[in-house]
Amino acid sequence: MSEHQERISLPTIAREWGRIGCTGFGGPPAHILLLRRLCVERHGWLSPDEFEDGIATTNLLPGPASTQLAIFTAWRLRGPAGALVGGACFILPGLALILALAALFLADDPPSWMLGAAAGAGAAVPAVAVQAAVALAPGSLARAGTTRAGRARWIGYALSGAAAALLAGPWLVLVLLAAGLAEVTVRGQRPALPLLLGALPATGGLGALAWVALKVGALSYGGGFVIIPLMRYDAVERYHWMTDGQFLNAVALGQVTPGPVVQTIAVVGYAAAGPAGGLLAALVAFAPSFLFVLLGAAHFDRLRADHRVQDFLTGAGSAVTGAIAGSAVPLALSLQLPWQYVLLGLALLWLLAARRSVVPCLLLAGLAGAILF
Repeated sequence: MSEHQERISLPTIAREWGRIGCTGFGGPPAHILLLRRLCVERHGWLSPDEFEDGIATTNLLPGPASTQLAIFTAWRLRGPAGALVGGACFILPGLALILALAALFLADDPPSWMLGAAAGAGAAVPAVAVQAAVALAPGSLARAGTTRAGRARWIGYALSGAAAALLAGPWLVLVLLAAGLAEVTVRGQRPALPLLLGALPATGGLGALAWVALKVGALSYGGGFVIIPLMRYDAVERYHWMTDGQFLNAVALGQVTPGPVVQTIAVVGYAAAGPAGGLLAALVAFAPSFLFVLLGAAHFDRLRADHRVQDFLTGAGSAVTGAIAGSAVPLALSLQLPWQYVLLGLALLWLLAARRSVVPCLLLAGLAGAILF
């Protein structure tokens, strides 16, 4: 724990982490930047090395890494109480906003301009998936090493992840886990048996919603966007809580609101069971992040040194990259209007050729949709 624990008050943590929760548009890169400015540059609460170690460790954990970094940095400053307060204040502003927007977008008779804005923003979502996969690929490939065999395995894992996102439905999680265990085995380590949360049956109702949210919160290896293929099958095809178009809207809302992308699950929960469903889904999805930090933070140094963990993430991360890229295909096929494909092409140019940011892309696509609808 940090030497600063005793002098950083809980109201200070609530205020500062809540401010980041309100202004953290742009996903994990923005969250990391804001946390670094707060904890390292402005106040010196953590040293640069302490902060970088926090980034490295939380990236080893399943679940939303930037959320876990927010919880972990607050833990370093004030222990378990700081972790709970900081994490909650980081999450709650974006959650309140996304639930309010979900109520508007999922209303029985929303105004036509709102439907158009949703259709426009949704049209850009497949491009966001492609951009997320492209951004993950270099780091993931670097983990695989420079040998021909390592690169070949990386390609195989990525292709298996892409195929699973297209075809496997609820079995996608098992493919990700299998890729990680395969890499551990190939590198000669004795694999530790991970918790399998992949495709156990749920009968429906709030139990099914909680199960879907738990998978999202506990198994989103490689960044928040891997929740898209994890969620889509359950939300659209298995339980029919949403249409494909509404799911695209949910993903877009998760991108344009502040806070972690995993809050998309709150929109799915709202569609399944109203405001209570949205709150339940968020609570279940974020609970693993708090538990990982509260129960494991004191052992994070040992976790980082475990070669089995590193090797597992090498294989699973490769499959995650492929799964995110593969998820763009069903998302694109769910578009229904010709002008949506035009917006999708423009979004690809904006994100991949011009290398501009996601939030303005979705907002401009939503504005174009409101005009064209």
